[in-house]
Amino acid sequence: MLNAFIIVWRESLEAMLVIGVLLAWIARQPAPGPLRRRLWAGAFAGASLACALGAATFAVQSEFAGESLDIFQLAMVLTAAALIVHMVLWMHQRGRHMRRELEGRAESRAGGWGIAAITALAVGREGAETVVFLYGLGMEGRGVALAAMLAAAGAGFAAAGATAWLAARGARLLNYRTLFAVSEILLLCIANALLANAVDRAIALDWLPAIVDPLWDVNAWLADGQGPGRLLADFTGYRARPAASLVLASLAFWAYALWRLKRPGAAGA
Repeated sequence: MLNAFIIVWRESLEAMLVIGVLLAWIARQPAPGPLRRRLWAGAFAGASLACALGAATFAVQSEFAGESLDIFQLAMVLTAAALIVHMVLWMHQRGRHMRRELEGRAESRAGGWGIAAITALAVGREGAETVVFLYGLGMEGRGVALAAMLAAAGAGFAAAGATAWLAARGARLLNYRTLFAVSEILLLCIANALLANAVDRAIALDWLPAIVDPLWDVNAWLADGQGPGRLLADFTGYRARPAASLVLASLAFWAYALWRLKRPGAAGA
């Protein structure tokens, strides 16, 4: 359940960094007490919104069956993959200026409810994305598998708290640029794995042609059903016997993601 751990760690860390920046700004104000209370009220509202979205997602799923359920689940997996890519690109382009932008918003909305709104939107956004990601990863999980994913998510949240605490204490060994650069690649691998699951599902339902199936077969060397191959399959979308359409989809995904990360004006994490 490494995927769930990394996603929750990254999403939670972003939300905690937003809260940390706003708390630092509030501490410099003449009357920080009321602003601080509004901030935590906003954080609670954002978390509540994310929980409500999670409940609504599973409630909506229970209303579907057969082909309608297949369409809903496929749409959720593709949405999760797209949101991961969007999150990575957004932070890559704007992460360097996040503190300045947040403090500018806080200055323009100096009232307590303005701070609450900024915090609620930030926490709600990260929480909503996490709900979609975890649904995409665990929609087929049951029992022990689902419990393991939730445990990994809890560990990711705790790790984010520890990372944010170290950052607040000015840990010299914690280089945020390196940390976020590595997490970008890991998250893109997870997005590709979600895309691979979606393509496999679409091929199985005859909604997408396989073109050539399999395009190659390395099952004898590294099977994707157990051991290291299974880990690669879950984490990166590796397939020992991939269909040509899956290979084309993955190549297009990586070409687009790397082009967006490398193009001029996209630097800064």
